Order: sequence, then C-alpha cells, then structure tokens
Amino acid sequence: MPTAQEARNKATFRRLHDAVHTGDLETVSKTIDEIVAPDLLFHAPVAMGETGAQALKRVWEVLLRAFPDLRVETEDEIAEGDKVVFRNTVTGTHQGEYQGLPATGKTVRYNEIFVLRFADDRVAEIWGVVDVLAQMRQLGIVPGGPS
Repeated sequence: MPTAQEARNKATFRRLHDAVHTGDLETVSKTIDEIVAPDLLFHAPVAMGETGAQALKRVWEVLLRAFPDLRVETEDEIAEGDKVVFRNTVTGTHQGEYQGLPATGKTVRYNEIFVLRFADDRVAEIWGVVDVLAQMRQLGIVPGGPS
C-alpha cells in the first residue's frame, strides 16, 4: 500500500500528462512551473543548452509542435519513498517539423520509462529512457520500417 506521500507524488506527475493532453503549450508550461523544481536535474535526451525546468518545457514544446495530438498513456506506476517510476506508451501523428524532418503525416507509437525523484512535493530529478529508435524508424529517419 503506497504511503500518502507516494500517492501524492504519483498524482502530482499525472498532472503533467493531463496538461499535455490539452495540447496547449501554455498549460503545459504553467503545470511544469507548478510541479517541477526550477533547478530540476534532467537525465534524458534534451535540447542542448537548456537546463532545469526550462529543458523539460523545451522538450514538450518540440514534441507538441511536431505531434499536436500526442498522447501519453501510463502502463505502470510504481512509487517507493521519494521516487516514482512511470512506464508509458506514447502515440501521435507527425504534423510539424521534428528533428529537421518536415511533417510526414505518419503516426508513431513508442515506449518510455521515467524515474522521478521528488523533494518538497516537486519533481527534483528525472531519469528517462525513450525508445527513440522506434520513433525514428516509424518516421522513416532511419532504416528498418515501423518498429
């Protein structure tokens, strides 16, 4: 049975998924300001030159411009102590520039796992593993076809 803190941590990060599903960058940015520490430590493929919460905002800006219908469905949530793990399936339609590739209209479906560390009820650190290869194959950026 998760502790009250573990349950709060899971609910806090779910707020970001809810914001993403609005497709509105302003809502996403505001939610990040509310739930993420400004000096976030972000260990994942991110835009160069960005740090802290700004790096996370930039990631969502890039993703939502490229995939305006992006959906993040949580398959598993595990909380222990100050950490929460989310295993997600991400889907979307490539309708805007992404990684230098103009919109293709192709749909993508890929998996990701994020480990979040909380401090003072805010996300203080994120480690992310994203199946970028599957995403790139589905967009035709690398050979191999849909994965």
